[in-house]
Amino acid sequence: MSRNLRSSLAYQTSRRKLVGGAASAAAAASMLRFGPAVMAQTPESAGEDQLEIFSWWTTAGEAAGLDELFKAFSVENPDVEIVNAAVAGGAGTNAQVALQARLSANQPPDSWQSHPGAELKARYVDPGFCDPITDLYEEQGWNDTIPQGVIDQITFDDDKYLIPVGVHRGNVMFYNKQVLADNGIEEPTDDWTIDDYFTIAGTLGEAGIAAYALGSKDTFAVVQLFENILLGALGPDDYVSIWKGDIGWDDERVTTAIETLAKFFDNVNSDHAALTWDGAADQIYEGTAVFQSMGDWFYGDAIAKEKQDVIGWVNHPSTGGSFVAVIDGFTLPKGAPHPVNARNWLITCGSAEAQAAFAPFKGAIPARSDADSSTFNEYMQWSAGAFGEDAVVPSLAHGSAASPQFQTSVNEAIITFIVDLDVATFQDALVFAAEDEA
Repeated sequence: MSRNLRSSLAYQTSRRKLVGGAASAAAAASMLRFGPAVMAQTPESAGEDQLEIFSWWTTAGEAAGLDELFKAFSVENPDVEIVNAAVAGGAGTNAQVALQARLSANQPPDSWQSHPGAELKARYVDPGFCDPITDLYEEQGWNDTIPQGVIDQITFDDDKYLIPVGVHRGNVMFYNKQVLADNGIEEPTDDWTIDDYFTIAGTLGEAGIAAYALGSKDTFAVVQLFENILLGALGPDDYVSIWKGDIGWDDERVTTAIETLAKFFDNVNSDHAALTWDGAADQIYEGTAVFQSMGDWFYGDAIAKEKQDVIGWVNHPSTGGSFVAVIDGFTLPKGAPHPVNARNWLITCGSAEAQAAFAPFKGAIPARSDADSSTFNEYMQWSAGAFGEDAVVPSLAHGSAASPQFQTSVNEAIITFIVDLDVATFQDALVFAAEDEA
């Protein structure tokens, strides 16, 4: 299957099967690339001819990154047909609904994508949909290579339930470098503030240029913008505290954050309701809009579209010194249709070689601390440096900060807010959602 087809948003369930001489050639080429750690897997998949992987990675960079994992798996399993059961849309919202239906009907795939933290626990661990992989952590030495802060988010009652494959930074502001230069605006630095942003937005507005490229068809894109604004308003310590319930959602700094979110809509692309996040990103590449606050999968999208030279990046304003961690990983389902292939898939995802191959396409950094970063591009080096130095905090938009129930309540409130920009109503919704959680 060509990369162009794999990158297409149109496909939902694509298949690729390597057999015969073509499989041997592909495996030999991949062997040279991925090295001995992947080759060390024991192929015990006789009689298991398929592996179905469920995710929401369908945009250009995401699909290319997933394909790198498929290639790594095929090194030791060349005759296994990989069924790509990806479901597009909404940072996993559509996929999670489809997956819950399958799990409830006892029809799991062989592995599915999940975020750690509250999402993993509430959606999959507590209902008993996935098995622990604690033994794989011991067998593969992952306890020594996955940072403890990440392991803590996938461990419940002393068992581990997810192998993380990549870490994204969620509080990044991407921008079109040339449009800023053409309008006499210096590129921002990591110590810029939210006031600095609005000064730039005002200059762009006077020039008739949309300061912010929003794709609000993806509700998560607005939720992510809000959580980044909230982080800037609270600082990392109190941002973590608000998810623990130690700070109330009626706090005046939350009010300020919501007012700031409303202000972003003063100079945003007029067609935002019709666009997904990556559709809005195209406007930045084209220069018809300038900024977007997004996770670093934006960079993976830019690479896939050969637009990486057009963009610059900086942390979301007023969030210097903080790293919103969006971590992707895969589970072991209870009753996996192909259990040996499922475990071998997790071994592949946990290998340093596969993670290093996956990361540049996805715009992520490896979850393993020992993955080779020597060939990483400038953006990935910047992100990896921040991960090692900054305060790491969870994401609401991507499932780790709060329960699915709270996240659903916020999503629903955001949909209304986009229409009416009513600060008080949105804050009341946050207060009520927290009370329901108590």
